[in-house]
Amino acid sequence: MIRPLHSLRFLPALALLLAWCTQASPLTQNPSARDGLSLDGQWHYIVDPYENGYYNHRYQEHTHGYFKNAKMQNKSDLIEYNFATADTLDVPGDWNSQADELFFYEGTVWYQRDFALNKDRNTEYRLRFGAVNYHAIVYVNGEKVGSHEGGFTPFEFDVTEQLKDGTNFVVVKVDNARARDQVPTVNTDWWNYGGITRSVKLLALPKQHIRDYNLHLDPSGTGISGWVALNEGAAKVSVRIPELALETRLEASGQQTPFSFKATPELWSPDNPKLYSLELEHKGQVIKDRIGFRTIATRGEDILLNGEPIYLKGISIHEESALHDGRAWSQADARQLLSMAKELGVNFVRLAHYPHNEHMVRMADEMGLLVWSEIPVYWTVLFERADVYAKAEQQLTEMISRDKNRASVILWSMANETPKSEARLQFIGKLADKARAMDSTRLITAALDTSSETAEGKHIDDPLSAMVDVIGINTYCGWYAQKPAECAKLKWHSDYNKPVIISEFGAGALAGYHADKDTRWSEDYQADVYRHNLSMIDKMSFVRGMTPWILKDFRSPRRPLADIQDFWNRKGLVSDKGVKKEAWSVLNHYYQDK
Repeated sequence: MIRPLHSLRFLPALALLLAWCTQASPLTQNPSARDGLSLDGQWHYIVDPYENGYYNHRYQEHTHGYFKNAKMQNKSDLIEYNFATADTLDVPGDWNSQADELFFYEGTVWYQRDFALNKDRNTEYRLRFGAVNYHAIVYVNGEKVGSHEGGFTPFEFDVTEQLKDGTNFVVVKVDNARARDQVPTVNTDWWNYGGITRSVKLLALPKQHIRDYNLHLDPSGTGISGWVALNEGAAKVSVRIPELALETRLEASGQQTPFSFKATPELWSPDNPKLYSLELEHKGQVIKDRIGFRTIATRGEDILLNGEPIYLKGISIHEESALHDGRAWSQADARQLLSMAKELGVNFVRLAHYPHNEHMVRMADEMGLLVWSEIPVYWTVLFERADVYAKAEQQLTEMISRDKNRASVILWSMANETPKSEARLQFIGKLADKARAMDSTRLITAALDTSSETAEGKHIDDPLSAMVDVIGINTYCGWYAQKPAECAKLKWHSDYNKPVIISEFGAGALAGYHADKDTRWSEDYQADVYRHNLSMIDKMSFVRGMTPWILKDFRSPRRPLADIQDFWNRKGLVSDKGVKKEAWSVLNHYYQDK
């Protein structure tokens, strides 16, 4: 068991990852295009707040075999645990919205399901989870295969040896209890949805197969570069883009094997979200994907998409469904949320405050929406702790590994609203270095709420700004500070010749409540805050985009105000029932004229 490293300060990244490890295997790129068995559906569950299924009465991890049958009745100390008679939950899904008694629950829930398999000895089987919040320990046929920490990124395990021909079962210990040394830490402003929140798939792969690949447009715009990596050994791989009549054949290995094409593809953009079919073939097995080609860069205070300045007309979004209670996870959820954003008039979305499900970024590719994607280094994580840094770096790695082929993603965000300190600069600076080492084709950002107050207004002087390509600024003038009418008078100055995105501004409003523009919680007040903030932003010469807070009301335990919030953050432009508020029209008209 890895112990918290209370006094350990920063070590090289490799050493940190060795000090703290989840045991998960490297991710398989594009799992939806691979053969396999979906394990979505009904899973049995047992709520275990004292974790007696994991620890004995001496608070020691059980040393006997884990769950040797699906009923868990082979050991006398586990006779209380019988999945066969237990209730079921939908997977994907969170337990909070599926069972009233679990609405506020934080702790351990055991999940279990059976499945049949005609096992092929020439196949490698990998059990992949889209996400489990927050900590998962996975067992297959009673054997522990690994664990994973982090609630918003995928992970997988090689379970070939544990599977058998016939009936098999999976048990997952899911624990969403908050802890100070987690990422995010104990205090957030969103609901701590627990459970197996994204799809589960048993991948059935050839013993040797293409594990990973990457394609992108060269910065010059005159060529396409990429690489392919096998899971093991070496073999010939063909890479084809049929529409461009491009094909190359290379000897790939377990390392990243590079290739390139001379080509000038039609460029992907919000106005023209062109995607090309990609085919990768290895020993008769063909993996298909859809890839867009574009460049993103900065020049002084400008953001350049395909070499041309662009203004990012955006909105922030939480991963909360507009179709049902609870966390969004499906393709239908993604289409609904992003369609609402498109209707608002945006070309850009901030997926806050963690990596959203893969449907969101793939749908953004199709719909022509640029994406800011971030990891939940949020507020007051323990920046001095090396083990906490390792957790953040792993989540960053898993986010980039999954989404590096998505043309829509232009910004990797390292953090949100973190307090100034030397440890925080070192922590986030190392994350930015890691992101650039993994992916040099995108920009780095972070959302800051640390601008200094001056006699004239606001001064962007946080030294973290020097470490990013695009500065994100969260400011709630008219809500947490000043009156709305004072916002338009604020003057902003920046120490950095860099583009700025106003990554958050806004105000709360209860849909349907109308009063006057001076009455807090009314739609009128929220709309007035938007008008004055937009006027303020228009005077900020270095601003190149915005993502106001937020598209839709979302659940938050920080928001208990009875008859107004009722555990909802009411800053949405759309209510939890899908009703548009007055501020929606204010922003929509602004974007139409922008």
